[in-house]
Amino acid sequence: MLHRRWFAGKPMENSDVRKSVKSCGAIALAFSVLWSGPTFAWGDDGHEVIALIARSRLDPVALQQVDAMLSADPDSLTAHNIADAATWADRFRDSDREGARQNTRQWHFVDLEITAPDLDRACFGHPSLPAGTLASNGPARDCVVDKIDEFAAELASPATDPSERVVALKFLLHLVGDLHQPLHASDDHDQGGNKKRASAQGLKVGTLHHFWDTDFVDQLGPDPKRIAAMLDARISAADARTWARGTPSDWALESFKVAKDDAYGQLPTPNARGSYRLPDSYIAMATRDVASQLSKAGVRLAFMLNRALK
Repeated sequence: MLHRRWFAGKPMENSDVRKSVKSCGAIALAFSVLWSGPTFAWGDDGHEVIALIARSRLDPVALQQVDAMLSADPDSLTAHNIADAATWADRFRDSDREGARQNTRQWHFVDLEITAPDLDRACFGHPSLPAGTLASNGPARDCVVDKIDEFAAELASPATDPSERVVALKFLLHLVGDLHQPLHASDDHDQGGNKKRASAQGLKVGTLHHFWDTDFVDQLGPDPKRIAAMLDARISAADARTWARGTPSDWALESFKVAKDDAYGQLPTPNARGSYRLPDSYIAMATRDVASQLSKAGVRLAFMLNRALK
């Protein structure tokens, strides 16, 4: 029988705006797995793990700036530390402040179709920001790749208004994580796995997307701090140098490949009702992939923040 956190402790290979709750137990989880609405990524724990890995790799100057910016942030949607702030973009969208649900929903993913991936099309032709427009007020039809570039440029610019720089920081903390969730960089005409039902021994029935968001993260350990510490300790210097290269476009295509080869490519044949029963071998593969993607996202988030705040 498969148990939660079976992966914890086992050895792993080092593989490759403007103004803007955590799951509270089994009841909230039960509702979330049965809901197949808009796309979400990683869940709170995954985003917190990424942010904590990144924090451990920030240069002293960048770390001081990140902590100062977050501690002075008047927004009350999340606590003012890097781990909680990494969940802010979801909180802001769900609050629907100033139409945030419609205006920012598509910024969290890039739907590269498994059968015919086209980054330009998935990014709506890469719309440019009109002169003088803040990234947080950009067009609703935009993708995570372009929004990462836009918010990184704002964070790096001394001309950016201080309040907008905080917003840019919080979006970056979240969106870099989103980009590394394989089902946020792919689509099989199923809303990134939200229309595929899946089950596994010892885990609740839910969508394929939810399994990659939450259940496979849960396999890694009991809490984000411990998961982050475990993964961070296993990142070699060579891995960190290799991962801290490329662009968000490159990282999107890398996440897409994980989705095509593994998340979708290793699915068993569905049953007569179209649901997928995930074998233990799939859970083991997916958990290794999730560990790798969280680690890469943490290294790359630190890389972007160090560069923007040097």
